[in-house]
Amino acid sequence: MVSAIRFSQVGKPEVLNVERMSDQSPGPGEVWLQHEAIGVNFLDVTQRNGAVRVPLPSGLGLEGAGRVVTVGAGVTNVRAGDRVAYATGPVGAYATARLFPAERLVNIPDPLTFDDAAAVMFKGITAHYLLKSTYPVGPGTTMLLYGVAGGLGAIMAQWAKHLGAFVIGVVSRPASVEKAYALGCEAVLVFDPNTLAAEVTRITDGKKVDVVYDPIGRISFEASLDSLRPRGLMVSFGTSSGAPSPVELATLNAKGSLFLTRPSLAAHTASVAEYQERARDVLAAVEAGIITPRIWGSYSLADAALAHADLESGRSSGAIILKP
Repeated sequence: MVSAIRFSQVGKPEVLNVERMSDQSPGPGEVWLQHEAIGVNFLDVTQRNGAVRVPLPSGLGLEGAGRVVTVGAGVTNVRAGDRVAYATGPVGAYATARLFPAERLVNIPDPLTFDDAAAVMFKGITAHYLLKSTYPVGPGTTMLLYGVAGGLGAIMAQWAKHLGAFVIGVVSRPASVEKAYALGCEAVLVFDPNTLAAEVTRITDGKKVDVVYDPIGRISFEASLDSLRPRGLMVSFGTSSGAPSPVELATLNAKGSLFLTRPSLAAHTASVAEYQERARDVLAAVEAGIITPRIWGSYSLADAALAHADLESGRSSGAIILKP
């Protein structure tokens, strides 16, 4: 029997329930996968609380690592016994086992554990497209990065530093400042929307930054825009404080012909080839020591609601995984 986390109505973490289901046989192009570790991401929280809509009732989770048990017809890229990981859909990672499209699986290199892979795949692919596609970060880039103490922010800070960027990190509390410096930030600010842009201006000797990576949303949006140099890029890729207010096009003009984008992981992994290339680059970066999986908390699958509560409250400082 399979244990899976499901919910039939949106709301607080308590809407998550454990349900029992029978094992299934993989169809053409599918595998039956036994999970060893499952990644928890803020997107899961927004799906559960209704900020991002999914058809109900629904499972949850977009990232996992485990072993292939059986393969369906036509599957040639993996075989029974392989150690594999994945990120992106279909939803349903919060389960002891599941069906999954074989073409979206990536083999885990021998040095990496299941926990490492589950902690880094989704966040690593997100960091990859943000740093290499949304804005090509490299030597000479000056960037402002929120949430450095979190799972995604930690990966982005390390990778951006490796690429040669000058990283100004933003954290939510003073206790995270030292960690942000250890991750490669050249400067670290404790978030205050009233002073942030002025501090960025001071740190950069009035030049401001080339790109802002902002997953916060409503409370940070204006400060982020005001931290950009003329023709700088505002990357709004999350709404943990709520969606920003609509932006008048004239505002972007008045603040220096700014660029504004709202990218998504789905649009940057739509084709199997692009997804596989990004996933392989992430795992290679882990192997090379460029990025390091940092697991803050490991919870049993049955405690998924507690994991959500800790992530949503801001208590976590790093990746969270579930163990079946």
